[in-house]
Amino acid sequence: MHLKILLPFQIFAEKTGVLRMVAETRAGSFGLLPHRLDCVAGLAPGILIYETEAEGEVYVAMDEGVLVKTGQDVLVSVRRALIGADLGQLRDLVEQEFLTLNAQEQSVRAVMAKLETGFLHRFASFKHG
Repeated sequence: MHLKILLPFQIFAEKTGVLRMVAETRAGSFGLLPHRLDCVAGLAPGILIYETEAEGEVYVAMDEGVLVKTGQDVLVSVRRALIGADLGQLRDLVEQEFLTLNAQEQSVRAVMAKLETGFLHRFASFKHG
C-alpha cells in the first residue's frame, strides 16, 4: 500500500510498500491489508501502526483525523503527528510535545485574558461616557 499522512500545512510522511496498518477509531482498532475494501474512517487520537519490509513496525502518535483507503492508496489527515520506532521513545516525544503545547496554551490564554480585560475596560468607559 501507499501511505500518505497529511498535516494542515505539510506532508508528514509518505511511505510505499506498506504491508499492513492498524488504526484507532472511537469504536476501536481496525486493520488494513492491501486487498481490503475501500473505506473511510474517523480516527480517534491514538497510535497508528504501519509495517514495511525496510522499516518493520513504525508507530505514529496522532491527533484525531480522517483515514481514506482507495485501492492501494491510504490517505490520513490529522492536525498533529509524531513518529517513532519504539513506543517508549514515542511516549517521551508525546509527553515533551504536550508540555510544549501546554506552555504555548498558557501563553495564549494570558494574552487572551489581557485582551478581554482591555476590551471590558473600554466597553465600561464607553458605556459610562
